[in-house]
This record gives sequence, structure tokens and C-alpha cells, in this order.
Amino acid sequence: RHFAFTPRLTRMLRTLLGVALLGAACGVVVPAHRADEETGAESRQDATTYFAGQASSLGVKSLEDYRSKHADQFARDALPCDDETNPSFKMQCASVSRAARMGGRKFKVAGKGSNQLFSESFRPEDSRHFDVSKSSTFSAEAKKTFDLHYADGSHLRGFTGQDQVTMGDYNAHAPFGVITDCNSPDFNGVDGILGFGLPRPGSEMPTPILFAMTDPGNTNSNAQSLKRKFSFFSTDDAAEVQLGGYDPDTTQGTMWYTPALSRNDFIVGVNSLKFGQSHGSSVELLAFKSETQRKFGAPSIMDSGTSCLVIPADHMQGQLSNVPWDDFARNWGKEKSFWLEIGEKTWEIPFSSWYLADTEQTCVQPSPEGMQGLLVGDVFFREYVVEFDMTDSRPIIGIAPLNKQYTPVTKNQLANYELHQAPKAKLSLLKGEEVMYPAEHSETLTAVDRIPIVNQKGTQYFMDVSVGTPAQPFTVIFDTGSTVFGVFSYKDKLPDTIKKELPGYYFSQNLKTLAQSSGGPVAALQVGGSSGAAPFGFGGVLQSRGLLGGLVVVNAALIGVVVAVGRRARRSGYVAMGETPVG
Repeated sequence: RHFAFTPRLTRMLRTLLGVALLGAACGVVVPAHRADEETGAESRQDATTYFAGQASSLGVKSLEDYRSKHADQFARDALPCDDETNPSFKMQCASVSRAARMGGRKFKVAGKGSNQLFSESFRPEDSRHFDVSKSSTFSAEAKKTFDLHYADGSHLRGFTGQDQVTMGDYNAHAPFGVITDCNSPDFNGVDGILGFGLPRPGSEMPTPILFAMTDPGNTNSNAQSLKRKFSFFSTDDAAEVQLGGYDPDTTQGTMWYTPALSRNDFIVGVNSLKFGQSHGSSVELLAFKSETQRKFGAPSIMDSGTSCLVIPADHMQGQLSNVPWDDFARNWGKEKSFWLEIGEKTWEIPFSSWYLADTEQTCVQPSPEGMQGLLVGDVFFREYVVEFDMTDSRPIIGIAPLNKQYTPVTKNQLANYELHQAPKAKLSLLKGEEVMYPAEHSETLTAVDRIPIVNQKGTQYFMDVSVGTPAQPFTVIFDTGSTVFGVFSYKDKLPDTIKKELPGYYFSQNLKTLAQSSGGPVAALQVGGSSGAAPFGFGGVLQSRGLLGGLVVVNAALIGVVVAVGRRARRSGYVAMGETPVG
């Protein structure tokens, strides 16, 4: 450490040296307290000045102490989800990542009395299509084509384009997907998809829109100074995304932060998942066999593209001594809550959030085969404001209770706030620590753009954007688990110059008539209650499970548990109360 010799300190040292020499010459030992008496006032003042100038060292010492308490975390060479020395956990992370990006797409909630969930086909006439010939700023990159396949058999095909994109109060010249083919009825009545996920290394898809708009090198953007983070939450009939941070009025209490376990996904570790009437009397659904696994937790993605809470339907490759989905089914009951433990903080998902009263449906699902973790969907966003901070190379997740008195905006509103922010000095040191820390106050004004989101039945979210010059408006699915931003365009109406560059099969094949089928079965579980209790329905994906072979009765405390095997694989297969599952 640097130490400055002030004139006063120099006089003090001279005095001490003179006394010491005199004492040595006379054979006298000078008591230490005597020196303090002679120089105490001056030395105390010098010490105060010195330590005031070294105030920052206290912060360094705090971080050093913090580091020593978490030595095992610092010993890692990589984040848990990226650690080659822990292939089991890395594979679990990859499985939930794939489920969120490929299999956790939006699915429709059937109206009460309906059991025809997926019999319809994609109707392009119900969607608005981008007309490339009417935009003076559009440029095609037709050689950059994409074919997106989802776990349920959904398929999107198209090519990359560049144009002016407007989102809220921000606009930029940015890349996007020109979707020329689709076979999924999920997109009936909407115009595309807007993914707010993280870019994937080596991906050939266009740069995610939030990254493209906030790119400091994008001179055709007014969002260069926008913080690369956003927040999302939902109420019963509305929702809101906030670019740049979060509005403090939307939260009720402190925002707590934890670092993601991966650089490429919004993955956190859920150390405990309980279900019951109260936290103390609840049943543990994640019975980890080892303390090490419990410390890491089950890798879980916060995903607005997933409607429900998706929980493991197996032993997670031997990590669990139980099957969470089975224990949930056995203990199902009204007015019960889930309690998720993330980073030593417990977050409740009450009955009113995971049970859809209007359609009498249970918004909890078993995981698809091969997924070793959880998808935390819209049931969570109805209780909490979740912030996704991507300002550093590693994402940070923030969670705060939603202020139920807050009314989401109905039009874009841009304002500046003194925000509480993530304690990055601590969080950045860790390589996957399942601990949450409260926000730190910042007096710096930060721009936050509040954008309304259309909320359909609390399970589907849509956002308005525009593309082109002049602007062409579109309503797209909002999805935090996807990186894809794309809008539909009629391939037959593309200019000949673009058609010539596209592969021939783009025109010889028509995805609209391609059936949605992945070849794996879906199980829909319907349970009838005891006398005086209403029956309830579960829906979820149970692909290719050997134990499913027709009808399986598993009722001990509940009545009429029936597993019906269907043909479709990604979707939940929601079943309304008192109805027959779709086969």
C-alpha cells in the first residue's frame, strides 16, 4: 500500500528517532505509552487522514473475506453449466436449455368444454405479413437461411433480412428473420416471434434484437446507451416488459440478485421445491440424494415462453430419490402453494397463480423425456418482477415481489429512475454460487422504457413491434427463452432477385400442410376428486415412456387417475375439469 509522508508525520518520526537515540545512549528504555503521549495528537490526526484516503481498501478487504468464505466456488475453472469436469450437471443444463429454446414454446389453453386442442392447422391469412417491396430500407441476406424445428413438430423456415426495427421508444437498423413457412397453429392470429434470449456461440441465426439494438457500433440505433437488461412481469389480465432495468414502483420489497449458472442461458439453481398448505408442512419434491447436488440445485430457466411450471417427471438420472411429478400428483389439492428455493431465498407460487380458475386447469406439467431440470414459466411472472441483466459477459437474474397495486402501462412510457442494481462486485467473482444478494442503490439516472404486453389468459404474451420504412406493424409472441426475432412474409410475393438466391426446396415444399408430429406420445393426466371435491386436470409431455401403455390407474388417495397416450409431443395437452383427455 502507498503511504505519504506529511510534514507533521516527518516531525513525529524525527522526535521518535531522537528519543530512541538518546535512550540508547543513556541505556534507558522509553515506554511506548510515553511516545504516544508526546506525539499522540499529531499521530492520530495523521492516521485519520491516511485511512480516510484508503477507504476503498475496506471494500477490497470485504471482497477478500467474501472470497475466503466461498473458496470452493473460486476453485472452479468454469461455471457449473460449462464445467467439463462435471459432465452430469453440464448435461442437465443443456437439457433445460434445449427444452426452453426448442420444446417450451407457447401452447394454447383450451376453453372450458373444449377438447380439440391441436386439431387446427396454421392459417397464414390470420397473420400480417411483411412486404419487403414496400420498405425502402430493407436488404435481404437470402444466402443465410434457417430451418427451425421444435420438439412438437413445429417448423419455421426463412432467411435473414436487415431493416429498421422499432420496439417501444427505440429503433435501430437490425437483422431479423423473414419467416416464409410455418406449420404451427401456435402462430394463428400473430405475426411472428420476439426472443429476448442470449446469443448462442456459433449460431447462424440473426443477432438477438436487444443485443443488435444496444450494440455500441450500431450507428443506426438510438438505443446504444440503453442498458442491456430488461424486466418482465404479468398481472391477471395485462403484462409489461421494461427495457433498461425496472421501474421501482412495480416491486413490493427488495430486488434480490443471483448470477446465472451459464453464460448462454438464464439458468438458476433451484435447491428445493416444496408443495403444500404451508412451507413448514409441505412435501419436498426435489429429494436430492447428495448434498453436492442439492447445493448446485436443479438447473432451471426463467422462461416467459413456457406457460406453466414444468417439473421433473423422473429421477433426473439418479440425482433424485423420488419423482417430483408423481409426488405432486399424489399430493394435489386446492389452496396449496409451491415454494422454490433459489440462492437461499424462498419464493412462493400460490394456488391462484398455478391453477387457472377460469378454465379449471392445473398449470403444472411433467418435463419432457430427457429434460433434467425445471422450466419456471408464466405462473412465476404473475407473482414476481424478474430482471434479466446482460450488461456483462455473464447474465444476472434479479427477483422481487410484484406490487399488486401497480397498473401496467397501456402505451410506451420512457422515464429515468435512480435504480437499485445488482451487487456486481460480489456476483462477478463467483463461478456459480447459489446465493442471492440484495440490490445496491445507485444515484445514477437510468433510462427505462415501459412497454405494454398483451396478456392472453395469463399463459400467452404478445408485443407490438414494427419493421421497415415506412413502418409496418406486427404483433409477435414475446419469449425470454428464445433468441429468434422474426416476422412472416409471403414467399410467393418476394422479389425475383431474392427468390433466385433461396434454395429450390423452399418453393417445392409447403410447410403449411406438414403435420405437427414428433413421433413421441403425450400423456394427459386427469384426476377426479373425492365426494364434494371438484375433479382437476393435468397436462404435460411424457415422451416415449415405457410405463405408459394405455390406461394406468395409480390412485391411492385420489380417484380415477388415468393416463391417456396421445400422438403429439411438446404440448401440455391441457384437460379441462371433468372432461375426457385427448387421445
